[in-house]
Amino acid sequence: MELRHLRYFCVVAEELNLTRAAERLHMAQPPLTRQIKQLEAELGTQLFRRSSRGLTLTPTGQFFHEHALQVLEKVDTTVAATRRMARSKRELFGIGFVPSLFYGQLPLLVRGLRQKDNVELTLVELTTVQQIQALKAGRIDIGFGRLLIDDPEVEQEVLFEEPMVAALPVGHPLEGSQPSMAELAEYPLILFPATPRPSLADIVLGMFRRRGLKVHIAQEANEMQTALGLVASDLGITLVPEQVRRLQRDGISYVYLAEKHITTPIICSRRRGEAVSDTMRAANEILAVLVENRRSGKYP
Repeated sequence: MELRHLRYFCVVAEELNLTRAAERLHMAQPPLTRQIKQLEAELGTQLFRRSSRGLTLTPTGQFFHEHALQVLEKVDTTVAATRRMARSKRELFGIGFVPSLFYGQLPLLVRGLRQKDNVELTLVELTTVQQIQALKAGRIDIGFGRLLIDDPEVEQEVLFEEPMVAALPVGHPLEGSQPSMAELAEYPLILFPATPRPSLADIVLGMFRRRGLKVHIAQEANEMQTALGLVASDLGITLVPEQVRRLQRDGISYVYLAEKHITTPIICSRRRGEAVSDTMRAANEILAVLVENRRSGKYP
């Protein structure tokens, strides 16, 4: 299978008409028809239903279309970034991160690397699972997440453990206290991210389950900002990493937990066995300073 097959398929999926698709692709219809049939034969499934009224995508065709678009988008992004790097003679360095880390020391790492004249940074918001995939595909060079994932091609380092805090609506009965997990379990829980999983949502659920506590999930949100908005609307409470306290938001009150050992790790992921570039060496040096500052209490 080649990229052109994906491009041909996506155009046909958009047009649902081989004649119009062939015109868009500046090719004759018979060769396009053959390419689509070859693709279906290679996949071992029918991607289109054919009738006198035209084409429609089958369920497997819809699935393939969604993922083919993602592949092509990644390819186009990579090509564009490579061309920018070639024009500027700068090294491309990709950083993947989960959103909650951007309220702590991660911006300081980015700022430090941006001072290097020969580096072009790309920042990509990804879950830890997505970071592992992106590292193996070469889309990023380093990732920062919260899950330990066993993969022979990726090495992970726990930088430090970060306390969890409860985000409550202003005026909540637990505001101003240091509640236990058992007390928090009495209130509806806003969980995030809803997808993809596993994620911070599973870490939070595990904190309750290990203590034999059942929780009522009032709602799931894909974005942390949405989850906090739901908390501010008094629909429930949520647990967030300590760094998120820096996000001052109306209607939200943050409280520390009675159990001080309830934490979530900050994990750095890199490709295993790869030669250390100058930029990676600089990133590691900046990270070492930031981690030491965190452990010594310089940064909350």
